[in-house]
Order: sequence, then C-alpha cells, then structure tokens
Amino acid sequence: MGIDYGTKRTGIAVTDPLQIIASGLTTVPTQELFDFIEKYLKAEEVEAIVVGEPLYPDGNPAQLAPHVKGFVNKLRKQHPGIQVFMQDERFTSLEAKQVILQSGANRKKRQDKALVDKVSAALILEDFLNNKS
Repeated sequence: MGIDYGTKRTGIAVTDPLQIIASGLTTVPTQELFDFIEKYLKAEEVEAIVVGEPLYPDGNPAQLAPHVKGFVNKLRKQHPGIQVFMQDERFTSLEAKQVILQSGANRKKRQDKALVDKVSAALILEDFLNNKS
C-alpha cells in the first residue's frame, strides 16, 4: 500500500499480488485515514505500507515532514506486524500532473487535487517497488 499523506487529503495506492503494477485506489480525508486503513487491512492482505517522505529538492525535510513522521510512528505502533517504509516523494506531485496531462484528461480532471494525490501515491509505491532489492 502506498500513501501520499496530506494535511487535508491523503492519496492511497495499492499493487497487485505480484507487486508489478502500482495503481491509485482512492483519496481519503486525512482525519478518516486511520479508519480507512483499519477497514482495508481487515479486507485485504497488506505486506508493507510505503509512505511518501516529504523533502525539499535539496534533500532537507519539507514543512509537512513532522506530521508524516508522527503518522508513520502511530501506524507502526498500531500495526507492528506490517513493515512501514518511507520513500522519497520529491517531485511526485509534479510527475502526477504530467501523467494526468499525458493521459489526455480534460482541464477539470487535471485540476482535481484528489486525483493528483491518488496518482502521487501510485508513483511513490511504484518508485519503492522499482528500488527494492
């Protein structure tokens, strides 16, 4: 499961059982995120959760970083049997906008921030899958 954490909304992505393809699943209001994760984990088998780590282009933690670290710590406490990884998410929102643009989506769809978050989560998960050994 891939997560693009935000203060208002959070993008969620998942992968197929063979971990070949990452795809955006949904966007959840952040205040409902833990409830969503609980329900999802009861319904689906999840081997690991990958959370985007917000960094500035120079590699320093972005303003959102303390919120994300707090979320990750709580997630690890609540689900000790599931590995939680952090994956550099620099430029994923920009990449997501490019992917949406290249898909031929209309202007309204391209401005849908929830869609950008969902695609960003898929890109975070895809980067993780491509870089794990």
